[in-house]
Amino acid sequence: MNILHTSDWHIGKRLMDRERLPEQIAALEEIARICDEREVDLVLVAGDVYDTYMPSAEAEEAFFHAVKRIAGKRRAVVLVSGNHDDGVRLGAAAPLAAEEGIYLFGAGRDVMPVGGTRGVRAVASGEGYVVIGDEKGDRVYLNALPYPNEARLKEEKSDEGYTDKLRRWIARGEAGFSGGMPHILLSHLFVAGGSTSESERDIDLGGARAVPLSLFAGFDYVALGHLHKPQKLGGTVRYSGSLLQYSFDEQENKQVVLLRTAGEQIVSMEEIALSSGKKLVRLEEEDPDRAVALLRRYEGAWIELTLRLKAPLTSQETQALRAANEGLVSLIVRTQGESAAPAVRRSALSPKELFAEYYRSVYGEPPADELTQAFLGLLEEGV
Repeated sequence: MNILHTSDWHIGKRLMDRERLPEQIAALEEIARICDEREVDLVLVAGDVYDTYMPSAEAEEAFFHAVKRIAGKRRAVVLVSGNHDDGVRLGAAAPLAAEEGIYLFGAGRDVMPVGGTRGVRAVASGEGYVVIGDEKGDRVYLNALPYPNEARLKEEKSDEGYTDKLRRWIARGEAGFSGGMPHILLSHLFVAGGSTSESERDIDLGGARAVPLSLFAGFDYVALGHLHKPQKLGGTVRYSGSLLQYSFDEQENKQVVLLRTAGEQIVSMEEIALSSGKKLVRLEEEDPDRAVALLRRYEGAWIELTLRLKAPLTSQETQALRAANEGLVSLIVRTQGESAAPAVRRSALSPKELFAEYYRSVYGEPPADELTQAFLGLLEEGV
């Protein structure tokens, strides 16, 4: 059986004020083509299909069209919700989706419908697991653990620590496994030692919600989502990475992972690069005129430009920079003396500081005091 692992589509995610839905749709179509060309039987989606709990109608339409296209006429798709997804809402479509070969594990404790006439389908299921089989009799056991959000963590009152609770939930999803087939865990978790990027929100970097690799002992493959940089932790634990570059520090190529099984074993793992979507490029320059020439060399990319200058930009220079490349989404101006200041994570900045940073990145100068006060007033009113 050929199995494709993907994650972190973040359908509906924007880059500042720029729309990226067309890029996301194109990348999902590329995945569908890969599935057709490489004769994929089963697709694993490891969470964060949307970027927000309340996606737009356009984002939902893009998701349903894409996942149906990926499933095709005989392929199965198994999906768990991530921290950006509303698991209950996503799982509400499970009865209808299963008829199209799409199995949605939304909020935990899900049991999938089994049987049907599709070539690749669920042949057995219980709480938190599904067995996928094909026409030849090949089988794969999937332990499916959606992102353990706060609501789910609190619903079971116990004195267990986070890792112990997850260990128990994973054990619950093992109830139907008795060997004889490849054994896979599909989830959306932060593993200690994983490499993060700027586009990931609400990841527990302090360590309280980081799980050890030892949690995954016994699995032939662990298909994870959450971290946007493709990476392998240990021999069998993998993050496939996000669909597109979603922050300027994600310079690696995006990819999916293709597994091949034979009997009880996974016999090969192959990384397949994705080519869809604009590149995100970080540039630096010390002269506005040279910066204009530099920007023109990166047509078709999204650009963050940092200028290190001796004097502030003039309005004419700012206009020339923005006219040089419509993909310039962030203009950061550091005048002499500012560059020595240490970088501060945005999560540590106050609303006033965040507003000033954003305004400076767009207009190349700090906001007037009256504008800042107006912004803070609107913030207090909850507008």
